[in-house]
Amino acid sequence: MRVLALGGSGAMGRHAVHTAIADPGVAELVVADLDGVAAARAAEAAGPRARGVAVDVQDEAALERLLREADVVMNTVGPFFRFGPPILRAAIAAGCHYLDICDDWEPTLEMLSLDARARDAGVIGVIGLGASPGITNLLAARAIGELDRVDEVFTVWSLDGAASSPGEGGTGPEPSAAVVHGIHQMSGRIRTFEGGALVDQKPLQRFELEVPGVGRHPVWTIGHPESVTLPRTFRTLRRSTNACFTRPSSIAILKLITAAVDFGFASVERAARWVERLEVGEQEAPLSATAELPADRLPPLFALARGTRGGSPASAAVVLASAPEGGMGPITGVPLGLGVAMLAAGELTQTGVSAPEAAVAPGAFFARLRGYCEPVPPRPEALTVTLRSWEPGDLNEAFRSAWA
Repeated sequence: MRVLALGGSGAMGRHAVHTAIADPGVAELVVADLDGVAAARAAEAAGPRARGVAVDVQDEAALERLLREADVVMNTVGPFFRFGPPILRAAIAAGCHYLDICDDWEPTLEMLSLDARARDAGVIGVIGLGASPGITNLLAARAIGELDRVDEVFTVWSLDGAASSPGEGGTGPEPSAAVVHGIHQMSGRIRTFEGGALVDQKPLQRFELEVPGVGRHPVWTIGHPESVTLPRTFRTLRRSTNACFTRPSSIAILKLITAAVDFGFASVERAARWVERLEVGEQEAPLSATAELPADRLPPLFALARGTRGGSPASAAVVLASAPEGGMGPITGVPLGLGVAMLAAGELTQTGVSAPEAAVAPGAFFARLRGYCEPVPPRPEALTVTLRSWEPGDLNEAFRSAWA
């Protein structure tokens, strides 16, 4: 399989490259980046089956040439609200399978509208195959599977744990695409799913979430694809919400910064630079240390489903028990690279454009992810831990039982 990695020398892309190139089904991998020198360095680090090229993804002819030479493209060029749809359209036209880590809801909906075009072209497209979205969607699928009927689903992540690790961007004259994305999805209006319909509302709305085995905690809404994709697969849903959490003082600062964007006093890019300079948030335990958290503290990455089981109200939360070390770069890039391995192995077969929950088998995905985590779970099924409202015990007890 010939793989094209757009943005493959970036914070997320380089981890996707190293994961994909480790699969024996990959014969060649082309790292393509606006910075040709960085692309060459990333390719050299990936090994002899990789090579680097310079490309501006806005140069349609140059992009088309690279896509026609590849079987699949991994797209990590952000922000996706600018670059996601045009690159997917180009991939479909070139007959090239497409995987990305799109984390904006607006282009997600636009790219899903290309489903019929991709199916007609025989192209497999999976969008949002990163951490959130990506891992969170598959955690949600597992949580939903615990219930007889699901009414509500919440995908939740730590805003502090999502901060870039050293070397992951934000040190140059331009803010990192990840922080630009964050400001974009905390300002203006976001689309979510409530009362069985898509609705637009202001972000950073506080509400409390009762999580089995953990307790009741405040979380805040943020724009993300999970809110708009999960109801397309799980048709009984009446609510689908993506939420983040951090200390209230950090939320207060973010509200001030995003208000400046909303009232036209600052651009999204300028606000993103303010956030990077202020280092909003607090140091969070890494995802790999989830099992060491106090039992009453929200885990860094989880999904909660509420509905009924056996005719009675019930809820289930599925928590990621371990993760690749090194911050958001590996936890976002490794899943994308695993998507290439799954495609090469014939584990992704659904043509058209799909979100992860509609195209990726959770068991097969988490079995592959396990080997990249630190600590490595004792068994594939131990990578996720399930907390059920109808069973006694807290988070720590659930971890001890799963990892025994």
